[in-house]
Amino acid sequence: MENQEQKEVHSYDVTVEFEWEQPTPPALEQENVPEEVELPPKKKKKKHRVLKAFGIILAVIAVFMTTINVIPPKKNVKNNPFVVAKGELPMIAAHRGGGDNNPENTMLAFREAVHSIGVDILESDLYLTKDGYLVYNHDEYIDRTCNVNGDISLEEVETLCETESNRHYIRDYTLAELEAFNFGYYFEDENGERIYKDIVDIEAAGLQIATVDKLFEEFYVSHPDLLFIVEIKNSGEDRGFEACRVLYETLEQYPNYKDQIVVGTFHDEIEAELKSQYGDLMRGAPTGTAAKFILTQFLGVNLFDKGDFACLQIPTSYDVGITLKLDKKTLIRRAHRRNVAVQYWTINDADEMRELIELGCDCIMTDDPKLLKSVLEEYK
Repeated sequence: MENQEQKEVHSYDVTVEFEWEQPTPPALEQENVPEEVELPPKKKKKKHRVLKAFGIILAVIAVFMTTINVIPPKKNVKNNPFVVAKGELPMIAAHRGGGDNNPENTMLAFREAVHSIGVDILESDLYLTKDGYLVYNHDEYIDRTCNVNGDISLEEVETLCETESNRHYIRDYTLAELEAFNFGYYFEDENGERIYKDIVDIEAAGLQIATVDKLFEEFYVSHPDLLFIVEIKNSGEDRGFEACRVLYETLEQYPNYKDQIVVGTFHDEIEAELKSQYGDLMRGAPTGTAAKFILTQFLGVNLFDKGDFACLQIPTSYDVGITLKLDKKTLIRRAHRRNVAVQYWTINDADEMRELIELGCDCIMTDDPKLLKSVLEEYK
């Protein structure tokens, strides 16, 4: 038997190592990775000091603004009957006696406003006559509301008065001369009828021009709590100062009303005269003073306002290139902190009346006190 040759089979373990070289990222990616740069110690300290100083300044400003809005500001006036208590409805001010309801600035209008409608305040403007009486009228001339030009239409009157020399100015008439005219002549009722045009006894009808002393006398006993808003329209040291004196001397005959009237003016010299010579009378804020007050309140720096007026009499908005909204609850609240009454004029729309009522204002001046009275009834 033949020997078979055995074959050896050898197996080998072979390890092959490959070295993989990671590709270099594009240059763009390397450029976008910011390198941290460590500031030198001196610059680190300087940066820390700047941030700390900035933080302190912000903290001081915050504390300052908080303080001036928390500290109760000085009251402009101690006792102010024109400010309503919190939660109460605003007062009704009959603008010109309520010229939509009755002939404006006549005793008829004032009587109806007080007795029939029950307004809280009578509002109007004052002019001095030729012989030194103070009468109520909105314009310095009388053409628009009485028959001084005879039996012509109101449109003809308006055309006539475009020329100033055709106007009939209060300063050129005595009281007796003014009382001869019918100041209800052009009034129209809701149907467009001139119902007082042919009245003969204008005194009995209350259609004569109204004077300050007659108005005070009319209500002094029956309505001792009645309030008044008046504006002295005369200017200058002659007529304007005389108007101030006459008003004050008339009030001395009706002393209870002296604390229930607020006097306003658009003339700086009259404001200064009222403040220096008749300081016990409450004053409304003149335009410049009102603007300053409103600005400081909106900026929240109310401590810096040094006004001493009793009433802020403003529209709901004012155009200063842009429309500045003044019907703001914040403004009313800040005014109340100073015991200042906020009174809006002249509001004859029911929806606008509701908005102001809900804001919590003190008074709404209106030509239509009947309408305001009915709107206020909705809130009772």
